[in-house]
Amino acid sequence: MKKIFCLVWISITMAANVSIAAVGCGHEFDGKDEKLAKEMTAVVDAFLKSLSAEQKTETMLPYTDLARFDWNFTPRARKGLTFKNMNADQRKAAMAMIRLVLSQEGYSKAEQIIDLENVLRVVETRPANDTYRDPENYAFLVFGTPGKDPWGWRVEGHHLSLHFSSVDHQITYTPSFMGSNPGQVMAEVPQKGKRILKAEQDMAFELLHSLNASQLAKANLGEKAPNEIFTSNSRKASLAKMEGITMGELNAEQKGIFKKLIMAYLQRYHITLKNQQWAELEKNGLDNIHFAWLGDQQPEIGTGHGHYYRVHGPTFLIEFDNTQNGGNHIHSVVRDLTSDFGEDLLKAHYEKGH
Repeated sequence: MKKIFCLVWISITMAANVSIAAVGCGHEFDGKDEKLAKEMTAVVDAFLKSLSAEQKTETMLPYTDLARFDWNFTPRARKGLTFKNMNADQRKAAMAMIRLVLSQEGYSKAEQIIDLENVLRVVETRPANDTYRDPENYAFLVFGTPGKDPWGWRVEGHHLSLHFSSVDHQITYTPSFMGSNPGQVMAEVPQKGKRILKAEQDMAFELLHSLNASQLAKANLGEKAPNEIFTSNSRKASLAKMEGITMGELNAEQKGIFKKLIMAYLQRYHITLKNQQWAELEKNGLDNIHFAWLGDQQPEIGTGHGHYYRVHGPTFLIEFDNTQNGGNHIHSVVRDLTSDFGEDLLKAHYEKGH
């Protein structure tokens, strides 16, 4: 059983033509990683130890506090300790928390999303000390006590909202939001030409353009894309039904592209988190995952342009919307339909305890 699992994972990886590290073959992967859980405890502890008593009060909340579910991806005032109120060492400790749970690629995306606030200041002709477009307005919150289950933490600001919970040595990472405004930097700034969510956009168009007429008719839900992801910042992600074309209806080459599209999202995260999510997708049947499209079928930027797609499985949802600012303002989110904020794990934890 243990060896079969490893071979299956490797074959799928090869089919998707995605270069990732294989799951260790010494044990059956069950989503638990005591090493990562301990590392996350240590890095968050190090951050908290760098704070003053007043800063800790601003940063720490009980795990049961409802603020844990109050998330958003717009510029706004937030609970928690922001970069603006940290010294250099504290900022370094805060970024170490992000670095641990993301892959190098994911960490780079997070850094670049924060840096886009500087681009928006230029594009929108705002002063250097503007607080609406502000790379220092990203806030950290810790829920509960690190190492004492359940506990978790989040970092959130404009276009970045990352949530991590730890329950019985298993870590969840959803909801997980990354956005990019602009989607492609066109202004005369050092970041000109940058496309932070390039793979997430290009891979989707590659899959769309690989479909034949009958497949496209099934995947395409309409000519007009929505102005926002459907699940927005809801506490619990829910869509009425799965729509579009399933992976099971695709040929081998198309399935490979579809898997690469999913992996464009999963490879943002630490390999343990990526592997546990893929194992969950396999468990619930890859052929049951749907791909649906709305809007332009070519990546055009301009007034009236925009596109949207989603990847929707029995327990998993990705939404990607690029309609605002003439199709040059991207919102993307990964949701776990059963365990956002670690809720499913928490339920099992308490049932086991009683």
